Amino acid sequence: MKSKTICIIDDDPICVYGTKILLNHNNYFGSNILVYEDGYEALVNLTALVISGKTLPDVILLDLNMPVMNGWEFLDEFVKLPLEIKPQIFIVSSHFELSQINKGNSYGIVSDYISKPLLGADLADLFESVMTVSI
Repeated sequence: MKSKTICIIDDDPICVYGTKILLNHNNYFGSNILVYEDGYEALVNLTALVISGKTLPDVILLDLNMPVMNGWEFLDEFVKLPLEIKPQIFIVSSHFELSQINKGNSYGIVSDYISKPLLGADLADLFESVMTVSI
C-alpha cells in the first residue's frame, strides 16, 4: 500500500527541493506532493479540502519556523478542523528541545519529529511508521 499524498509545509526552498527529490525517488510513496510556504497558506488550502469533502494528505511534514503562520500556530488551528481521518503530522526542524517535543505531543496529532535535513533513512522510517498505523 502506498501513501498517496504528502504535504510539505516549509518556507525553505532548498529543504523543500531536497525533500521532494527524496520522495520522488522512493518507491514507497506516491507522487502527489502538496507544498505550502507557510502555515496560513497550508491551513487555507487544507481547510478547503475538508469543506469540499476531499481527502487530506496522508502525511504532513511540518516545519516550525516560518513567516506569516509558524508550525505551532498552524497546529493550533488545524486541530480544530472536523476531521474523520487525521493525517500523520511529522514535525521537521533543524533542532529540537524537550519543551518543543512536549508541546508537540500535547496536540495529540503529532506522530514524530524528524531532524533537518531529511535523509533517505528518515524517509524509510517515516514510511514504516505510516504503514504501521495504517494497518
